Amino acid sequence: MGQKVHPTGIRLGISTDWNSKWYASSKEYPKFLMEDIKIRDYLSSELKNASVSKILIERPTKEAVVTVFTSRPGIVIGKKGEDIEKYREKIANILGTKKSTVKLNVKEIRKPELNAQLVSEGIAQQLERRIMYRRAMKRAVTNTMRLGALGIK
Repeated sequence: MGQKVHPTGIRLGISTDWNSKWYASSKEYPKFLMEDIKIRDYLSSELKNASVSKILIERPTKEAVVTVFTSRPGIVIGKKGEDIEKYREKIANILGTKKSTVKLNVKEIRKPELNAQLVSEGIAQQLERRIMYRRAMKRAVTNTMRLGALGIK
């Protein structure tokens, strides 16, 4: 029997980057890790319809920088930035700090058809709407290849 290797663990630092970029002492590490999990759970539940691909959390010194990669930044930001302020306030609440120490950045994904996470979420949504799976798969493959992907599996 062969040994199984976790795909994310084998690719870290080579072809994919970490989702959290910070260093903590052994005392603070579990606290920071739980805060990261809570932040990701909160943002992914609030932004279900915003096509969020990745949430990157950085912690330089005493602040937290959360970057949300999405194909629909207008939904994340909201009218006149109201929604983004609400998210910043909730993240500061989770971290137990002031709102001024939390920065929330939104980065747009220009070609969502080339992002594997967004393609798979799109297929899942189509299957939930009871679209035939062969049609959903074929449509996803053709759209992705049309936009210049080297391959799709």
